[in-house]
Amino acid sequence: MDITAQNTFTPAVFIQAGDEFDISISGTFVATVFVQRSKDGITWADVDSYTAPAEKTGRAGSGWHFRVGVKIGGYTSGTVTVNLYV
Repeated sequence: MDITAQNTFTPAVFIQAGDEFDISISGTFVATVFVQRSKDGITWADVDSYTAPAEKTGRAGSGWHFRVGVKIGGYTSGTVTVNLYV
């Protein structure tokens, strides 16, 4: 998914307890990209943030919804390509 504006996130993905997931952040951009998680899919908490391309693997300690994107005020320019793989 390409992000070219603030307040843009991937669709939420539910990760079961103990399951791994991969996050890919690429592109040429000036932005802060956040990984967020939620129990209910409505209230989100920041887990990590990135200002440069990155490849990460995570593991859910319990069942959580995850999403990746740019919050309001976090985008300046360029294209951020983000993917969340289960």
